[in-house]
Amino acid sequence: MRAITLAVRLSFVLGVGLVAIRAADDDRPPEARYDTSGKATRDGIGKRYFGREIAHFMGHQGAGWLERPEREQEERTDLLLKELALRPGEHVADIGAGSGYFSWRMAKIVGETGRVYATDIQQEMLDILMRQMRKHGADKIVQPILGTVQDSGLPAASVDTIILVDVYHELDFPYEMTRSMIAALKPGGRLVLVEYRGEDPAVPIKPLHKMTAAQVKKELAVQPVTFERNIATLPRQHILIFRKNAP
Repeated sequence: MRAITLAVRLSFVLGVGLVAIRAADDDRPPEARYDTSGKATRDGIGKRYFGREIAHFMGHQGAGWLERPEREQEERTDLLLKELALRPGEHVADIGAGSGYFSWRMAKIVGETGRVYATDIQQEMLDILMRQMRKHGADKIVQPILGTVQDSGLPAASVDTIILVDVYHELDFPYEMTRSMIAALKPGGRLVLVEYRGEDPAVPIKPLHKMTAAQVKKELAVQPVTFERNIATLPRQHILIFRKNAP
């Protein structure tokens, strides 16, 4: 009986997933359909978007890797923050914020008149994040938001800059989530994608966790944003900046 019950539950979950994919497909341009016909590779979920297999996202158990002491030197996170050129009073969203590595650092820049929305789809990760925010005195500026795989949970037209650091390639529903993020941007707001360079085989990251600039631009071309520039100052990652189109 237990085996039958588990089988019924699994069938229900798979059925709901397929319905969600089909419903999502009904609202997208033909070229932006999801392909679920292929097998999943070791690091992917078996769903492809513009020919790219979507990677597994990091579970909260991996939060320690995000806080590794050598990260600043490896990725030059200090340079990334400098290139963002955030201003006091700015409202920023850190999508897939994880342990909050960037959240509290951005909070120090935007200050008490600003706001950092730190979103994640795992409540366990947000719990870790808020412990970090209290440790660094940023808990009054950083607001945690539990999102879903299709919705950032951000208020509409509320954010000046949205940043995803090594996150976009793991979005289960990149079309829907990107739409949700763009809706949360103020007119002319920035969408910043930071991704390990897929063009560079010397970058020591698994292939599915890297993206080429051309692939990112191809996927964002179906969204109401305009590519602005690719900042190449980081040792391992692109900083790809898009600007929300005027209505």
